[in-house]
Amino acid sequence: MNAPHAQDPGHDHPHGHGHGHGHGHGHAPAEFNRAFAIGIALNVAFVAVEAFYGWKVNSLALLADAGHNLSDVAGLVLAWGAALAGKRRADARHTYGWKRASILAAFFNALLLLVAMGSLGWEAVGRLGTPQATQGWTIITVAGVGIVINTATALLFLRGRQDDLNIRGAFLHMAADALVSVGVVIGGALYLWQGWAWLDPVISLAIVGVIVLGTWSLFTQSLHLLFDGVPHGVDIARVRQCLLALPGVADVHDLHIWAMGTSQVALTAHLVTAGHDAAAAAAVLQAAQQALQAQFRIGHATLQLETPLYAQTCRVRLHGDCA
Repeated sequence: MNAPHAQDPGHDHPHGHGHGHGHGHGHAPAEFNRAFAIGIALNVAFVAVEAFYGWKVNSLALLADAGHNLSDVAGLVLAWGAALAGKRRADARHTYGWKRASILAAFFNALLLLVAMGSLGWEAVGRLGTPQATQGWTIITVAGVGIVINTATALLFLRGRQDDLNIRGAFLHMAADALVSVGVVIGGALYLWQGWAWLDPVISLAIVGVIVLGTWSLFTQSLHLLFDGVPHGVDIARVRQCLLALPGVADVHDLHIWAMGTSQVALTAHLVTAGHDAAAAAAVLQAAQQALQAQFRIGHATLQLETPLYAQTCRVRLHGDCA
């Protein structure tokens, strides 16, 4: 238990290894291929209809919503591609596989939405000074169809929204689209009632605001994960205390937690123990892996056991960086 022992992250071993390392893995995320295929097909068809009628009746609100739905289609394609890439097996050149593709997809999905909304917001501000007439019933009808399609698409991703940032992004975007379509319907009704031509660009700006607010969290979280930040919902101080509370563990150092993808969290740590036999080492590794999985849903843990003497040597050698 004295010397460091490198563990190949590409190998899938559910239990502890040798005398110095333990390595655990979580389960693969649920399949969403059918949900992606249906969601993309529905939204491509609706974007074509919405853009056509938005152009025909000169409604910026419909065109704004169509632009957003188009970016959502691109986001769904990105997310689907990333999910498929993440299933590729690890090899000698990519020992963690391609799981990080899902984080990249979430980031570019959010970036795409923010850029698209900036462009639409600029156009809406320009139209405030010169409002143009439109057709209320057409807006209401097309947006009503949007409510149905966006709600149905959101429901396809409902069960996976808690476990995967990619899936949560798809769910939130579709749910937001449904709410935006409700707003467009209300705007069309008010236009029929009062004839307020300025309402169309105002609703467009409201749509932009709602989408930017909903997207900002996805953008910041995905950017945070790209730089190996501790995933949202994992408290590193609590993880340290959890490991320190295990029988036989005297100290914890060199603790690192990061996201392998949008649904898998990885951890490495050095555990200082007083035990000297294989049975004690196996007990510590098993207890640590079970606690990390049960309390923090960390299924990919690589743990190195050390004696107090070796831990002190590590700290001296790395000038305190192990702590």
